[in-house]
Amino acid sequence: MANKSASDRDDPVSEVEFVLRGSKYPFVALSDAENCAVELVGMLPRKGDRYAEFFNVNGVDPQRVLALAEEYETVEASLLSTYDDVSLFEFLVSDGCPAQHLGTLGGLPRTARATDGEGRIVAEVPAQYDTRAVIEGFLDEYPDAELTGIREKENIEPMFSGGTYQQLLSTQLTDKQREVIQTAFEAGYYDWPREATGEEVAAALDITSATFSEQIHAAERKLLSALFADAE
Repeated sequence: MANKSASDRDDPVSEVEFVLRGSKYPFVALSDAENCAVELVGMLPRKGDRYAEFFNVNGVDPQRVLALAEEYETVEASLLSTYDDVSLFEFLVSDGCPAQHLGTLGGLPRTARATDGEGRIVAEVPAQYDTRAVIEGFLDEYPDAELTGIREKENIEPMFSGGTYQQLLSTQLTDKQREVIQTAFEAGYYDWPREATGEEVAAALDITSATFSEQIHAAERKLLSALFADAE
């Protein structure tokens, strides 16, 4: 990562924006093929260096989305929920993705949205990272991307408040799901690089890996569904 000294952490953060085009990006290709809006609303690590990406897709038959995803060998898609004219999908990706790569460089992806065959990713770069190095690292990996904006902001915007987080934990999850996801978080399961594997968290909880996987995936889906439903 392009890390600067800790003394820079109180400085304003930088916001960078990239544009992506082309069928190599599934969410961009979907927006072009179906003339729809596709928005990345969350990412979570999975086994084997894979990532689960959660997309809201507006105004498209879910079966058409699943059919398009089948054209990509590195993507496994599943429909999680539908409300009004918006469907929430999980894309299990095994070949990396632009937003995830920004995270490895030190950026914090805030929005990733595609319409009419054009994708836009906006990320915040904390002051302890070198913004120029983050940009160059991203363009080295995705040379067809276009940098369209660099702005300064006073601080990093939280994804949701601590009060909202605690309310979701207490109202949406079972006791076991809450214990599993909190233990995983505290152990570094969601850090990059990951500080604890699912097997290690399962051992700490004295449960099997299969039970851990079942409980944490259920918890993640409940939290994401609740957050996105509230956003509507």
